[in-house]
Amino acid sequence: MRRPLQVTLLVLSGLGLLHSSLFTDLCLRYVKPGMRPLLILSGFVLLVLGIVEAAVREGGTGHGRHGGPAHGAGPHSEPEHHHGHDHSVVPRVAWLLLLPALSLLFYAPPALGAYTAARQPAKVIAEQDGFDPLPRTSPLPITLTDFTTRVQQDRSLAIKARTVQMSGLVTPVPGGGSWDLTRIIISCCAADAQSVKVRIYSGSIPSANTWVSVTGNWHPGGKLGTKSAPVALDAQTVKKIQRPSNGYQDALPFPSG
Repeated sequence: MRRPLQVTLLVLSGLGLLHSSLFTDLCLRYVKPGMRPLLILSGFVLLVLGIVEAAVREGGTGHGRHGGPAHGAGPHSEPEHHHGHDHSVVPRVAWLLLLPALSLLFYAPPALGAYTAARQPAKVIAEQDGFDPLPRTSPLPITLTDFTTRVQQDRSLAIKARTVQMSGLVTPVPGGGSWDLTRIIISCCAADAQSVKVRIYSGSIPSANTWVSVTGNWHPGGKLGTKSAPVALDAQTVKKIQRPSNGYQDALPFPSG
C-alpha cells in the first residue's frame, strides 16, 4: 500500500473516531458509555500516526530530491534486485478501507432499533431465588427485565393487579393488534446486542422505533408466577418520550418526556 493512502486512512479514521466519540454522542449508538474514553484515545493515536507518517514521507522525499547518491552507490554498484512484484501497487481491496473511515465522518449508521429487535428472540432471563416486596408506588416504575421475572417466576403473585410503568422502543409484530415494548441491551458493542420484550395490548399501535412510556396492568393468561404466564401488558396510557442518551440499557430512572 502506498504511503499517501496509508496517511489518508489513518487521518480519516482518527477524525471519524473523534467526531463520533468526542464531538458528538454518535458512538453511543454502537458501544456502551464505558468504551467512549478508549475510542477518543484511539482517535488521537490514529490522527497523530497519520501526521507523523506524512511528515516522515515528506522528509524522505525531500532528502531524495536534493541529496546526493546513497552511500556506497556508484558506477560499479550492484543493481537492485526485485522479487517479481511491485510493492508500490495498491491492492484493490485496500481502497475499501476508505468506506468505513468516510462513513464515520459523513454517514453514521442509525442506532439499533425495531428492525434488529424483530429479528431476534427475546433474551433469556436468569432464574431468581426470592423476591423483595414491591414498593407501594402507583404506577410502579419497573424495568422490562424485572417485569418479566415477576410475571414468570414470582410465586407470590405480587405483580397481579398492580399498575406498572415501563419505557422502551416500539417494535411491530406480525398480524397487528399488539406490539412489543423493547429494550436492546449491549454488553460491549452493538455486535452482542440482545432484546428484552414485553407484549403490549393497546387501542392503537405507535410507529416503529418510537420511544414510549407505557402504564398498565399485566395481561392475564396461563398461570402467573410460572413460565406459562405471558409477558404482556394491557396498556392504560402510551406516551411518547425522547430517546435516552444511551438507550442500550434496561434500567431506571426513565427519561423525561
